[in-house]
Amino acid sequence: MQAKSTTETPAPAGASRHLVLGMLLLVYVFNFVDRQILSILAAPIQADLGLDDAQMGMLGGLAFAILYSTLGVPLAWVADRTSRSWVITGSLVVWSVFTSACALATGFWHIFLARLGVGVGEAGGVAPSYAVIGDHFPSKSRAFALSVYSLGIPLGSAAGVLAGGYVAQAVDWRTAFLVVGLCGILIAPVFKLVVSDKPRCTTRPAVRFSDVARTLSRKRSFWFLSFGAASSSMLGYGVAFWLPSLLQRSFHLSLVETSWFFGAVLLLGGTTGVLTGGALADRLGKADRAWYGRVPALGFVCAVPLYAGAIWTSSVPLAFLLFLLPQVLAYFWLGPVTGAIQHLVDPPARATASALFLLINNLIGLGGGIYALGALSKALAPVWGGDSLRYSMLFALILYLLAALLMTLAGPGLRKEWVEEK
Repeated sequence: MQAKSTTETPAPAGASRHLVLGMLLLVYVFNFVDRQILSILAAPIQADLGLDDAQMGMLGGLAFAILYSTLGVPLAWVADRTSRSWVITGSLVVWSVFTSACALATGFWHIFLARLGVGVGEAGGVAPSYAVIGDHFPSKSRAFALSVYSLGIPLGSAAGVLAGGYVAQAVDWRTAFLVVGLCGILIAPVFKLVVSDKPRCTTRPAVRFSDVARTLSRKRSFWFLSFGAASSSMLGYGVAFWLPSLLQRSFHLSLVETSWFFGAVLLLGGTTGVLTGGALADRLGKADRAWYGRVPALGFVCAVPLYAGAIWTSSVPLAFLLFLLPQVLAYFWLGPVTGAIQHLVDPPARATASALFLLINNLIGLGGGIYALGALSKALAPVWGGDSLRYSMLFALILYLLAALLMTLAGPGLRKEWVEEK
């Protein structure tokens, strides 16, 4: 069965598509700096505020994910009906202000509320950005363009880890939050000056949320991709948040040594994996759309034994190599899956469709993964002591195998449900 076609209009005049992509990438870098900085600062925050692993898991996952996931849908709907660039700009300002507010925390509930605010701001950043990229880049290169945008994850995570570690070591953890928050506020006006919205078709009716939701609910590939991504994100976000603590507890690295180790893993492994996954999907997907699910699935399956070896070893150099390789493979999914979601709806509904995907992915993956690994570590502590976090991560590797299965099952649906563009 041939999926329906939709006409793709030319890119708007003004800033080149590559400059627009560069500005979107810069904002996404700050998005992940503000997220990841909490992980490298976990130890000093816990010591200063007296928090346990379960509470830190709530700060890293649930506190952020509750409003980040749920508000992303209405904000994306607003972006589809009004101005995507203004929604992204406003979101950047809001999450940066609340990141700075984390510096004033005096206890668990204070910093919990500040992290909620960060989630509110970041809710309006990603889905509209996916849609802007969909507007500016043609179908044949969209997965790779989304992969370039997704470099914000490893670049921002690495920057957050490195900057956070050094500032915390030189001054304190509060100053680290204040600095990154103020930097985000400063780039907001520059972003709005460069990134403009693509002219909308005035004869086309406005996007209705119910129509987009109904369309996606009937597409099996959407559900398999969304829950596959959510399964992988439970482990991915969990490892990203707790690995600095593991390195300090089980490998006995200092805060700065941890920053270098984890920052290098994120930067080298993440950037390689994101770009490779997008390029492979665009190349193989021309002949068979099922490859947009198969590429991530192969990455997850190959990553499991490597992650297990990295978590189990006691050698720091070997651990670096074994964490680096699966980091490459674990990032394969970003370009292919976010690109495929763009092709399950018509162009005017891209931000809303992306937000519905992110709702599932982040509510389960981000909201559940970090807390689950922290709570499991706390439960295992009476038996395994300082190595409880290591065993928590080992048990969680089954999530990548589940993700691989779901991504593979999305293949037949992608062949039938793909919205081709002329």
